[in-house]
Amino acid sequence: MLVTAYLAIVVLLVLCVGLELTARRLTPPQPTPSAMGTNPAFRRFQTLFLRGYLLALSADWLQGPYLYKLYRHYSFLESQIAILYVVGLASCVLFAPVASWLPQVLGRRRTCLLFCVAYSASCLTKLSRDYFVLILGRVLGGLSTSLLSTAFQAWYVNRHVDVHDFPKEWIPSTFTKAASWNHGLAVGAGLVANMLAEWLHLGPVAPFLLGVPCLGACGWVVLTDWGLEQKDGSLEGDNKTPFLGPSSSAPLARMSARARFWRSCQEGLRCLLSDRRVMLLGGVQALFESVLYIFIFLWTPVLDPYGPPLGIVFSCLMAASMAGSLLYRLATSTRYRLQPGHLLCFSMLLAFFSFFMLIFSTAPAQPRPRESLLAFLMLELASGLYFPAVSFLQGRVIPEEKRAGVLAWFRLPLHLMACLGLLALHREVSGTEGGEGGSGTRHMFGGCAFLMLAALLAVVSLLTLGRNDVVLRLEGHKGEGDI
Repeated sequence: MLVTAYLAIVVLLVLCVGLELTARRLTPPQPTPSAMGTNPAFRRFQTLFLRGYLLALSADWLQGPYLYKLYRHYSFLESQIAILYVVGLASCVLFAPVASWLPQVLGRRRTCLLFCVAYSASCLTKLSRDYFVLILGRVLGGLSTSLLSTAFQAWYVNRHVDVHDFPKEWIPSTFTKAASWNHGLAVGAGLVANMLAEWLHLGPVAPFLLGVPCLGACGWVVLTDWGLEQKDGSLEGDNKTPFLGPSSSAPLARMSARARFWRSCQEGLRCLLSDRRVMLLGGVQALFESVLYIFIFLWTPVLDPYGPPLGIVFSCLMAASMAGSLLYRLATSTRYRLQPGHLLCFSMLLAFFSFFMLIFSTAPAQPRPRESLLAFLMLELASGLYFPAVSFLQGRVIPEEKRAGVLAWFRLPLHLMACLGLLALHREVSGTEGGEGGSGTRHMFGGCAFLMLAALLAVVSLLTLGRNDVVLRLEGHKGEGDI
C-alpha cells in the first residue's frame, strides 16, 4: 500500500496537469471586463481578501488527513469515534443559523476573528486525551466550519459592494480564483500533514498544531489589513449595524437581523415546496453530500490497517476530486458541450459503482485494500463532477434572492442523514463483541450504495421533468461550468 499510494499521487498529479493544459487549450478564456483587469484598487482588494481567506482554508484542510487516526492513537473505540464525528456534524447544523446571523450583530470582521480563535481552540483540544475535551473541540470545530462558509464571504461582499462600490459582476472572479487555489491547498495540506506525522515522526497531532499558526496569521491579516480606511476616509471598524446609544434602537436593529434571517428561511421553504425541480435538487444534494460525510469517517479505518501514508492518501483523494472538476470543465467546453444535468447523472452512477465495489473489497474474510483505494478515488472523482454540476443547476433553478434560505433547508436533511448513518454504525459496532465489528462497515457501504441509487433516480426525474427546459441547459459557448 505504501508504493501504491505514492504511485497514485504521481499519476493523479500528472493527470491533473494534463487535464488543466487541455482545458485551457479547448476552452476560451472567460471574458473579463477591461475595467476589472486594469483596476489596481480591485486587484489590491482581491489580494487582501485572498491572503486571509486562503490561510483559513489551509488551516481547515490540515484537519482532514489524521483526525480519525488521532482518535485511534488515543485508544478510542470506533463507536466512540463515531459519536465524536456526530457531534461535529450536529454542531454544524445547530450553528448554521447563528453563523448566518452573527456577522450582522457582532460585525463581519469580528466574526472572522472569532473563527480564528474558535478554530485555534479546537485544534489545541486535540492535545488532550480526555473524551469530553475532545467533544468540546468538535463543538468548536462545528462552529468554526459554519463561520468559515459565511463570515469571510459576508465581509468580502459587503466591502466589494458597499465600501468600494465595485460592480457586482466582479464578485464571482474572486471566488473562482479562491476555488482554484482551494484544490491545490487541499493536496498540499495532505503532503504537509504526512511530512509532519510520518516523515518527521511527530505523530498525528502535529498537523492540528500547525493549523494554529496558520489561524494566527489569518487573524493577524484580518485584524491589521482588513481594517483599512473606507471610501470616505473614516475607519471601517467592524462592519456591523452601528450602535445607536442606550435606547432600544440597537436591540431593534439586532431583532431586524434575526427577522431578516427567519424571513429568508420562510421564503426558501416556500420556494422549495412550490417548485418540484428545486425539491429534486435538494434531494440529490442531501443524499450525495450526506454519503460524503459518511465516507469521510470510513476511509481511514478501511485503509489504515494496511499501513498506507494517510497524508499521501488524502492528497490522492483531493487530486482525484480536482481531476473531476477539470473533467467537468473539459466536458462542458465548446468542443464537447455536454450538459451539466448529464454529468450530474454520471457522477451519481460513478458514486453508486464505487460503493458497490466497496461492499466486496471490504469483506472481512478477503479484504482488498487496493480496490478499496480505487473505489475511494472514483468517489472523489464523482464529487469533483458533482459540485460544479449541481451549483450550475441551483443557479438556474433557484432565484438568487431566495438561494441562501433554500440552501439552508437543503443542509438540514443532509446533516441529519449523515448523523443517522454514523449513529447506525455506532450502534452496530458497539453491539459486537469487543466493541469493534467487521461487517458494520460493509453494511454502511451497502446503505450508501442504496442512497446513491435513490439520488440517481432523482436526477433522472429532474432531467425528465426539464427535458424541454432551456433553463437547465448550457447555451451557446458558455460551456465551462464556472459559476
